[in-house]
Amino acid sequence: MTRVWDKSDWRQKARVQMPQYTDQAALHAAEAQLAQYPPLVFAGEARRLKAELGQVAEGKAFLLQGGDCAESFSEFTADTIRDTFKVMLQMAVVLTFGAKCPVVKVGRMAGQFAKPRSADTEVIDGVELPSYRGDIINDIDFTAASRVPDPKRMLQAYTQAAASLNLLRAFSQGGYADIHHVHSWTLGFAQDAAATDKYRDLAARISDALDFMNAAGVNGGTSHSLKTVDFYTSHEALLLEYEEALCRVDSTTGLPIAGSGHMLWIGDRTRQPEGAHVEFCKGVQNPIGVKCGPTLSTDDLKQLVSVLNPENEAGRITLINRFGAGKVGDHLPKLIRAVEEEGYKVVWSCDPMHGNTIKAASGYKTRPFESVLREVREFFEIHNAEGTYPGGVHFEMTGQDVTECTGGVRAVKDEDLSDRYHTACDPRLNASQSLELAFLVSEELAARVLERRAAV
Repeated sequence: MTRVWDKSDWRQKARVQMPQYTDQAALHAAEAQLAQYPPLVFAGEARRLKAELGQVAEGKAFLLQGGDCAESFSEFTADTIRDTFKVMLQMAVVLTFGAKCPVVKVGRMAGQFAKPRSADTEVIDGVELPSYRGDIINDIDFTAASRVPDPKRMLQAYTQAAASLNLLRAFSQGGYADIHHVHSWTLGFAQDAAATDKYRDLAARISDALDFMNAAGVNGGTSHSLKTVDFYTSHEALLLEYEEALCRVDSTTGLPIAGSGHMLWIGDRTRQPEGAHVEFCKGVQNPIGVKCGPTLSTDDLKQLVSVLNPENEAGRITLINRFGAGKVGDHLPKLIRAVEEEGYKVVWSCDPMHGNTIKAASGYKTRPFESVLREVREFFEIHNAEGTYPGGVHFEMTGQDVTECTGGVRAVKDEDLSDRYHTACDPRLNASQSLELAFLVSEELAARVLERRAAV
């Protein structure tokens, strides 16, 4: 008889990128308290997201996933949540128009508190301390006391995630997401003096479509779907003590569900097929993402998909590619062919952020907008060549007017980075850059639609 999966089985596996808590009594107390809390998300919501991602896997919808690099305790405000949600809605309207299909909206929100790091320690002015690993683990202040992992931070992360979800649900269902309001915000960007004619033209065509719908009696007053949205949350399942404590059994199916977020993903540094993170994620029923970087072999990819999705269920697995501009052609085609050979049903998504991080002359980490855009275009080109579906994009972005990534229509320059560089970890696209990227991705999607129509 096959042994039944248990949510604590990961503890017997090799663990990487996780803290070593020195106070075990405090850790056990925090885990016990979390285990008594209600789940942050519910099984029915996760099943609905999986079904929608199944439509993406079949080429009938498109995935937009975005949000903070790492959520912060100190910068947590209602305005921050609202502004990021607002930009994602704007992006989704533009993408929907280009793709001519539904856009599944998933935020890197209400749980993205932990970050893997390339080194266990960092050195500043000759002082070496443990690396900052996200507010759920330790503090960004560069002091010995701040960098000690504190398990009580998991309780604060839960509280902040619960408050975020409460606000997101209100925004999603309370009229704030009405498509006419959302597009009116987008028109402001398209009419900006720095915007190009093609953005204005696309925005005008969206306006014409909405005006026609309204004249035909299809609007927020007659159609519930035009004034509300389904919005889901996601984060990297890195801190497994937190994930295990919030794991629940779905009363409808009797199967385990991760109660910390609708979708979890496994990072490029933690995707060992025999490792702790894969062991945990294989047992929960949520949709699972896998970050796919340059070191991922085809054999490991096949093993990962087989372990995480033995039933080959559409919508269960999203493969999030992160290679870097100019390198996509070296890695993505062989992964696509390996998946096609096995007949796996997956969503292919492009993360053009992590492979394009550089250190600017000013000393700040940044991501050039042109490199981000180039990787997205290469992602589409390769899928077009392979005859497969480029199903989504995955961005680190914010609704705030930060200066962390260079380029875009507002032309953020290297010397501008210090003006509003607020990220707790990696550089994010600002609101203007995010929306500009949505217009450019919409062009790629629209071109695919025209090609399909011409082939019929």
